[in-house]
Amino acid sequence: VTVDANPPLAGRTLIFDIELVGFKELLAPAEPPEGMELATFAAGCFWGVELAFQRVPGVLVTAVGYAQGHQEKPSYEDVCSAESGHTEAVRVVFDPKEVTFEQLLPTFWERAGKNATTLNRAGNDEGPQYRSGIYFHSPEQAAAARRSAADLEAKLGQKVVTEVEAAAPFWLAEDYHQQYLEKGGRGGEGQSAEKGNTDTIRCYG
Repeated sequence: VTVDANPPLAGRTLIFDIELVGFKELLAPAEPPEGMELATFAAGCFWGVELAFQRVPGVLVTAVGYAQGHQEKPSYEDVCSAESGHTEAVRVVFDPKEVTFEQLLPTFWERAGKNATTLNRAGNDEGPQYRSGIYFHSPEQAAAARRSAADLEAKLGQKVVTEVEAAAPFWLAEDYHQQYLEKGGRGGEGQSAEKGNTDTIRCYG
């Protein structure tokens, strides 16, 4: 690097060690950036779940991937085979000064729908990869998730089968799955991820 702007260093050649942070590390960090928090949710096909959270004010970044399984670096095919043990999930980076974890939960339950009371099924999609779950990153998140699940169970009068577990390693899904509905899917029309948008989310392949 040649520095010309600072007179004492003008014309000198300096060598720096530069650490490049990969784009995927920003999408699904193991630890949140300072002042931010992580949340991980599964509520059926991850395309629609991601778009729902993209629209929430205070959510900074979302990424789809595979959670709570036993295989390292699973592919979509591995997960769909039900052999890897993963569920399709969404990792959310949010600013707790703008939206709290508790305030994210209604968006989760809205997407989970009947999946909350039906094991390993979301709409027409069946299999353990479509099970619902709230995968907490702190004791506070765990307590909030369990309270909300108990409240829903009391309201419905049915057992809620949504998992509430500590977040296990999260593996990013393939690039084409990321922000899939916003980008339009396979030749479809992109759906708005604008904050506060309430348009019906349409899932398509």
